[in-house]
Amino acid sequence: MGLRWRLILASLVFLVSLMYALPSVPVIGPALERVLPSSKINLGLDLKGGIHLTLGVDVAKAVSNSLALAGQDLRRMAQDEKIVVLRPRVVGGTALEFLLPRADNEAKLREILARHFPQLSVGQPQAGEGGQLRYVARFTQAEVKRIEDLALDQALRTIRNRIDQFGVAEPDIRKQAGNRIQVQLPGISDPRRAVQIIGQTAHLEFHLVREDVDPAKAVLPTGVVVLPMLEKDAGHSEGRIAVERDSMLTGEDVADARPAFDNMNKSYVTMSFNARGARIFERVTGESVGRRMAIVLDGKVYSAPVIRERIGGGKASISGSFTTAEAQDLAIVLRAGSLPAPVSVLEERSVGPSLGQEAIDSGVRAALVGAAAVVLFIGIYYGVSGFIANLMLCFTMLIVMAGMGAFGATLTLPGIAGIVLTIGMAVDANVLIYERIREELRLGLTPLAAVRAGFDRAVVSITDANLTSIIVTVILYQFGTGPIRGFAVTLGLGIVASMFTAIFVSRAIFEEWARHCGPKGLSI
Repeated sequence: MGLRWRLILASLVFLVSLMYALPSVPVIGPALERVLPSSKINLGLDLKGGIHLTLGVDVAKAVSNSLALAGQDLRRMAQDEKIVVLRPRVVGGTALEFLLPRADNEAKLREILARHFPQLSVGQPQAGEGGQLRYVARFTQAEVKRIEDLALDQALRTIRNRIDQFGVAEPDIRKQAGNRIQVQLPGISDPRRAVQIIGQTAHLEFHLVREDVDPAKAVLPTGVVVLPMLEKDAGHSEGRIAVERDSMLTGEDVADARPAFDNMNKSYVTMSFNARGARIFERVTGESVGRRMAIVLDGKVYSAPVIRERIGGGKASISGSFTTAEAQDLAIVLRAGSLPAPVSVLEERSVGPSLGQEAIDSGVRAALVGAAAVVLFIGIYYGVSGFIANLMLCFTMLIVMAGMGAFGATLTLPGIAGIVLTIGMAVDANVLIYERIREELRLGLTPLAAVRAGFDRAVVSITDANLTSIIVTVILYQFGTGPIRGFAVTLGLGIVASMFTAIFVSRAIFEEWARHCGPKGLSI
């Protein structure tokens, strides 16, 4: 590439970098927000303050829930084949128990199990009263491992969706060993609300109410369960209501949820189902006109309205005298999806903004002192060439800040350390080039020839050293946690920027200088 085009490209990079770096400058950014890009550098948890959470996912509950669903599917498929399967229930969280009243249907049942439930390991049946056969089935080890991994991945995805809708900038959410999830939320002003949204299971179900069953009875009929019913209009007290154990519909089929207000200006939550959920909801309401349907969230009945007619269109609502914030939070968790397994907060730490400000001040002070020392040494030792190296250092820092701003990256305290390290690495490349040029000048080459030979010979060493460093930063970013990733981001951007300024821009300046330096030669 010709010298002229090198200078033009360097100027374009400078202008673009300036455009993306300015939005992160406290005074200039807000003043020019209409003409500058909207993306800017975000501050991490250790600089801005916020909360750090370690969550534990109860994957055993996910296995138990999958067993219960498998039991319901088995009974429904058996009914389609005119086979009666009684009382499928989960025993001990790891086994599915069910009864076959007629032993002559055993062969057909085995065929259904083999065809549709290969993930179940079914033992030999035991004879019971009246010729019934009692079966006990368990998931295979491979299926248990699959369900546990899937539950952890779904919990991670659901928590991320909820946090995104909660409006946290640049959260750090990742899996850890032992079925744990680490969550870092910078800039949170209401940590208790965030914890509530993250940890709320939000398992939504629709059950038919059994009006003929007294909830106070000690012994309940088969297939009936008593749940607490929130009566929030009566001072947040709780009653009890009997419902059918099997749900008619779950929150898995909820496509959208929004807070709304009724004619009395009271908050409630509107829901819309996907195509499958809309069909089921219309069929259930059509078959149950005149009965009450309980809307159950996390094991509590929020409302139990009477079904007046078949409800089409796939829409429903949850009322219960919510506050505006409660309706908003419930809509968030329903819209983001229910957690596949209960999640508990194992550790919670709050980082105050004052500590973050102290870290910012200390980090900036260290960066300024380090940069000043490097600039002073280079300027004294290399003369005018040192001044050019200092300009390239400023250009490198501008590119780093612009890159972080363009990608909306998060600046952490280790990230500031990465910037300080970048200063040293950027100067190191210039030192290698300058010493090579000095050697060529001692051999009697002209300034222009010495510059070209010095850059050509130094580029190989600089490229090899920086490529190995880039590989390390990629590994740190891929497998590291939040602070380590912040260090990797700034260091990686710094390496790329320093190579561009030291090899590309600096060479263009030196060649132009060497052409017009006159008899005094280069000041190096």
